[in-house]
Amino acid sequence: MITMSNLKAKMIVDKAFKISEVDERIYGSFIEHMGRAVYGGIYDPEHPAADEMGFRNDVKELIQQLNVPIIRYPGGNFLSGYNWEDGVGPVEDRPRRLELAWRTIETNQVGTNEFMKWAKDVGSEVMMAVNLGTRGIDAARNLIEYTNHPGGTYWSELRRKHGYEQPHKIKTWCLGNEMDGPWQIGHKTMDEYGRLALETARVMRLVDPSIELVSCGSSSSSMPTFPEWEAVSLEHTYEAVDYVSLHQYFGNHDGDTSNYLARSMEMDYFIHTVISTADYIKSKKRSKKTLNLSFDEWNVWYHSNEADKKLEPWTIAPPQLEDVYNFEDALLVGSMLMTFLRRADRVKMACMAQLVNVIAPIMTETGGRSWKQTIFYPYMHASQYGRGISLKPVVSTPKYDAKDFTDVPYLDTAVVYNEEEEAVTIFAVNRHLSEALNLTVDVRSFEGYRIVEHIVLEHDNLKAVNTADEEAVRPHSNGVSQLNDGIVEAQLSRASWHVIRLKK
Repeated sequence: MITMSNLKAKMIVDKAFKISEVDERIYGSFIEHMGRAVYGGIYDPEHPAADEMGFRNDVKELIQQLNVPIIRYPGGNFLSGYNWEDGVGPVEDRPRRLELAWRTIETNQVGTNEFMKWAKDVGSEVMMAVNLGTRGIDAARNLIEYTNHPGGTYWSELRRKHGYEQPHKIKTWCLGNEMDGPWQIGHKTMDEYGRLALETARVMRLVDPSIELVSCGSSSSSMPTFPEWEAVSLEHTYEAVDYVSLHQYFGNHDGDTSNYLARSMEMDYFIHTVISTADYIKSKKRSKKTLNLSFDEWNVWYHSNEADKKLEPWTIAPPQLEDVYNFEDALLVGSMLMTFLRRADRVKMACMAQLVNVIAPIMTETGGRSWKQTIFYPYMHASQYGRGISLKPVVSTPKYDAKDFTDVPYLDTAVVYNEEEEAVTIFAVNRHLSEALNLTVDVRSFEGYRIVEHIVLEHDNLKAVNTADEEAVRPHSNGVSQLNDGIVEAQLSRASWHVIRLKK
């Protein structure tokens, strides 16, 4: 039963109000060789659930629930000091290296071929990245020959000798990682990066013209060089690439939840500014090509900051960046996913960073249990039900002012229409911390539809977390909503995530 609330919002959803087809790759993720993402996360050969290659089947099953279409690999900051040749060939012959980005020891037990086989097993494509920090054109052309060329040449025959007869046919490639960051090994100026990325792109396309390429954008919207980095680097790479990257992490450092839940507005501003800058370069070059966006690192990241300062250097797979996410983090993650849906005309790929153990929706004990963090659920719901056409709802909602933001909508929402399945999904977050929100949705253009499910993620304690022993935060399907004469009436409990599913 819907009870009355002083907080009311309205929206109109019409199948004619199309933003864009949603590229399923916005539900991608990321595995970097750092912490326990690989060793002790996806790969744990001594684990009772390990397969014949040493990868954990229990973790595979959780990843498959998320239906992750693409996974970025192998980094991340790790990438900028990585020699890909260290990770191919007989495992017993692979070198141990000092890994300088995170000051650990990399054993190279898992490399390109193993990861490609694992990704295929979990049903994901791979977004491969090439090192433009300590390396460049030559290493990139050799790697793509190794992975993508059928045979008959040095590097392709070496792959076959290593037991992989058929090429991996990797389609999507990142030209370096966060090269605007002074923390990056081999950090470049804008022009240095642009020139190197352009020449690397040209050579890679000579080996395989079918690939798509991502140019490094800014590491966050707070970088002092943003958005000049995009403007200068894209002067070089614009015609040679298909996407420009964005990275963004948020944290509730001061405990101000109202301000924290508004952070997705900052993400939207970031996207808007990168689109504007890319379109400026398009105009400047008189180009006919529109550059799309790859938001290939995003998440909440702050819980583990103090613990990471205490880690000893030069250990193998230490517990780095192991954020334990709470309920309010899940709400913000839901809003970040909805931001991508509302920008589906230009954001075509996105990677939650990361997938297992390292700022991740999935946690494991090395040799032990695995479980779902709070942020697992909005990610899973969006990936399951957010495929189709993103619609632009006409929204009327009360708003509030926060410390860093004005006119923050209490109702944050996105709508996806799956024409083939004759389904409409309304995603929503009520940002109000103490009041329920009564929502009215005009869906009269979807004649003959009915509500089939109303999923809710809610908890009395914003700081509630999930552990291996207890899943305190989990969704239920007892949401309060009804549909009469083309009008949905729903009650969104205070500080909550909702998925209202309609089908014909």
